[in-house]
Amino acid sequence: MSTGSYEKSNWAWQFQQWQKQVGEWWELQLSRFSPDFPDSPDWSLPAWLSSPVLFFIARAIFWVLIAFLVCWIVLQLMGRFSPYLYSWRNQLDQHSEKLTNTPDRTLSVADWLTRSQNAQKQGNYREACLCLYRAMLQQLHDSGQVPQQPSRTDGEYLHLVQQFPHKRAYQRLLMTHQQLCFSQTPASRSLFEECQQAYQQINQG
Repeated sequence: MSTGSYEKSNWAWQFQQWQKQVGEWWELQLSRFSPDFPDSPDWSLPAWLSSPVLFFIARAIFWVLIAFLVCWIVLQLMGRFSPYLYSWRNQLDQHSEKLTNTPDRTLSVADWLTRSQNAQKQGNYREACLCLYRAMLQQLHDSGQVPQQPSRTDGEYLHLVQQFPHKRAYQRLLMTHQQLCFSQTPASRSLFEECQQAYQQINQG
């Protein structure tokens, strides 16, 4: 690229040319209304104002202000819509739990354990793990420790069992339910054995 082409594309140079044209136009307008008007002052900016360095600093300040404004708008939107996002997430959790569990809410602990064993024999380890999870919830309900509620989520159960003996066993079954319902985690025989061991610890406790 030649030096001449670079100067023509320089913003400070273009601004100076535009400023010069505006000054000439203004001078022409004044001369029409007052031919004897003394020479108009030089309307051009001082040389230091058209400095490329000053232009670069002004542009940097401009983009910093734009970035600050965008961040402020994003924070305002997050603050305004966060309650809706939280409510939407809770609805998803409740919907998943209802799809998995609602038709069989009246089953006893023994019924859930029988279903788990049958599913395990058929190689359906996902269903076997979920039945152990349901047996745990039913046992908590029957003992009066944590009565079941349609709106209660796994996160709330995790909070409620923190003070229970064998809390890690409860956490294992609750986290397994989360993984199987909300991720692509495959259900394997080893995962079922971990859940079965966790339930046995809870039952012994």
